Amino acid sequence: MPPTLSQRQHIDTILQALASPSAEGEAAMIERSWRRCIDRYGLDPARPTPARYVPGATLREHQDQADALLQVARAGVEQLYRQVASLGYVVLLTDARGIAVQFLGAKADQREHQRTGLYLGADWSESRAGTCAVGTCIHERSALTCHHSDHFSAHHIRLTCTAAPVFDPHGQLLAVLDISAYHSPESKHSQTFALQLVKYTAKMIEDAYFLQRYADHPIVCLDRSREFVQINRRYLLAMEPDGSLVAANTAGRKLLRHHELPLPEAGEARPFRAWHIQDLLDAEVDEVLAIPQHSGDRVRAFRTHRHRELHFATLIEPPRRASAAPGTGERRDSSLAPLEALADDDPAMRDTLTRAARLRNEPINILVIGETGTGKERMARALHESSRRRDKPFVAINCAAMPESLIESELFGHEPGSFTGARSKGMKGLIAQADGGTLFLDEIGDMPLQLQTRLLRVLAEQEVLPIGASRPIKVDLRVVAATHRDLRGLIGEGRFREDLFYRLNGASLRLPPLRERADKGYLIRRIFDELNQQRDARVRLRGDAMSALLAYPWPGNIRELHNALHYALATCEGDEIVVNDLPEECTHGQLAHPGASPGLAAQDTTGMTSAAARRGPEQDLLHRSLCRHQWNISAVARELGLSRPTIYRRMKRMGIVPPNQQAPL
Repeated sequence: MPPTLSQRQHIDTILQALASPSAEGEAAMIERSWRRCIDRYGLDPARPTPARYVPGATLREHQDQADALLQVARAGVEQLYRQVASLGYVVLLTDARGIAVQFLGAKADQREHQRTGLYLGADWSESRAGTCAVGTCIHERSALTCHHSDHFSAHHIRLTCTAAPVFDPHGQLLAVLDISAYHSPESKHSQTFALQLVKYTAKMIEDAYFLQRYADHPIVCLDRSREFVQINRRYLLAMEPDGSLVAANTAGRKLLRHHELPLPEAGEARPFRAWHIQDLLDAEVDEVLAIPQHSGDRVRAFRTHRHRELHFATLIEPPRRASAAPGTGERRDSSLAPLEALADDDPAMRDTLTRAARLRNEPINILVIGETGTGKERMARALHESSRRRDKPFVAINCAAMPESLIESELFGHEPGSFTGARSKGMKGLIAQADGGTLFLDEIGDMPLQLQTRLLRVLAEQEVLPIGASRPIKVDLRVVAATHRDLRGLIGEGRFREDLFYRLNGASLRLPPLRERADKGYLIRRIFDELNQQRDARVRLRGDAMSALLAYPWPGNIRELHNALHYALATCEGDEIVVNDLPEECTHGQLAHPGASPGLAAQDTTGMTSAAARRGPEQDLLHRSLCRHQWNISAVARELGLSRPTIYRRMKRMGIVPPNQQAPL
């Protein structure tokens, strides 16, 4: 169907604006988005872009990952809907990838909501929907209204949409709050109040999430007004009892930067470790912690160090500190830090870690169960490092990797000359080396059956008999075993001893696969920071790469994630990792071009292989540039701001072959 008159006018407006950009402020954000839609995503404003919904299982995964936020945000979303429902608006809360994970709208208009994409599970990312409030807010990290013809797609020019970002306590984009309507006045100024209302509600949600996330920390609340500091709580700073800062809300981060306390890039796991409350306020830590007892009004005035600005402060105390007897100084058990570092807010992992904390000093053996790569050895080390055995050895043995001919002598040791090839001075076995500490037996299900009998005796008698020795050696050890196999099934097959199973399984800890964890973002940032700290020059993880990592199902679990980040750090060319720096299996199928037809990938007449044709907008951008410049590599390099070797390297990696080098059909 040819475009209507209004659609043609809309297309002309976009093309004219891009030919001579002159907008400022919010209009400039819209123009930048239009440019991305054409140059990066290959979208056509005249082509209909029907709503795209993720499958139900995928939606549930997105909702599970956003569960902690959804629980906090629900009251704010419902309050906002009550304020705007009578004006014909719907309310959407999307995650950081633009998937609508919460929706409120009139049931009578449900069919229209679903047709337009204003419904649960809709994908409003900019690469899919073009310029829109949600997708452009995600890219620009700023609130905006996308009104009528601001939308790139002519399919959406009836809509008015207003969105604001919600950030986590470290400045990483957490979600987007949006209100949208089908009918509104022509003037964009009619949405000014809507923009302020959405921004205010997004701040409420963000601050409520912050207060819940750091409920176990003292939180300093600052404001310029004594009367409003306990209500408005404009600046929120979470700190440790020693005064070191661990997080701040968006306004708090701006306050720190204003007072020349620079923060690392958003998304780093602990961006405030270098700063202390005394770096900001002219006050002792004890004065800040004593605010609730000061003159009975719970408010004190402090000046900042750098600009001597007056701020009024109040304090939110963690419940356990507030309920402790005066003078007891109740504190978090620091020995639990190795366990706490294994997870953030994943419910299954928190349950597992709670049990692990209770078992860490108990004299029972533990069986860790989980798929390959889920971090079973890291769990075993965390158990050891948080226990009273932490100063004794941690000895790890991979029962699947050790040759069967050597495993007996390696485990139990041997006397001098006890067998052909034995060391002349003998050898202390790994079990004896773990005396006083922890013995970790990885992949215990692969241990040969005859050695299971000897291991059972070690566990039962707490003594080991080296090969060729006449007297056993007493050992004091705690055994943590791990497996990805069904040990009960192996018992039924006669391949694993049932009595050994019960010796090892004094308690079991189950690790969920990475694809099921709600704290994938935390794990990505933690592992990335660990790897980044080993390098001379620090690198940043850009948002598009983070989104691809969050979307990938990780069949190899945490081990695969570690390898993917290591690869990206080793191959990235600048000071940031973008989506194309990731291993191609992490992006394959995740960034499919929104406008590609099903049959396009099978064709190979323009220089792109069938696999590369499905890989996404970054690859499409390079391919279109090559076609536009008739495969002149120098011209493409100038257009994209890259070197010629980089263009050749990316072509090879993406499977893009020049037409003159393709094999004849």
